[in-house]
Amino acid sequence: MLGIRWHSRAGQGAVTGTKALCDVMAEDGKFVQAFSVYGAEKRGAPMHAFNRIDDNPIIDHSKSMFPDYVLVIDPSLVYTNITYDTKPSTQFIITTHLSKEELLKETPDLAGKNVNVVDCIKISQEAIGRSMPNTPMLGAFVKVSGAFSLENFQKSMAKILKKFPQKIIDGNLEAIKRAYNEVK
Repeated sequence: MLGIRWHSRAGQGAVTGTKALCDVMAEDGKFVQAFSVYGAEKRGAPMHAFNRIDDNPIIDHSKSMFPDYVLVIDPSLVYTNITYDTKPSTQFIITTHLSKEELLKETPDLAGKNVNVVDCIKISQEAIGRSMPNTPMLGAFVKVSGAFSLENFQKSMAKILKKFPQKIIDGNLEAIKRAYNEVK
């Protein structure tokens, strides 16, 4: 079973991102779960969202997991404990304007971890026109995980986004492609 934990702030689209990823994976015949953990927080409060993806029905409905991927879409959250309950093989994908080397110097908790960086905020501002780092993070995830080809993922996302104006669809698809190409 593939487990993904998202670290975000309320309003940055992590819940929407988890649902979109599940929609794409379900279309591919996978069994999926998307859920989040937050209380009555207001916009901007730290929160977590989760995905479970498997070829078989998922009977585990707990919020506990040892994720294969940790996606951090708010750069300030890298200074909190994002490494809890991870495995040695867990891959981290972190939104930051810093290089991987600069980030690792500032965050000793990530030393020895599998860390990937990409500036999802900058990409979303340029491609979508506002700070909405969830779709660029999905593009980075597609690259790091190898779960899909970029083309197939974009086709599925275009179907999911079809209710939006074409300008928004095009911006999100561009953000996915850029993050896919820019993640290091």
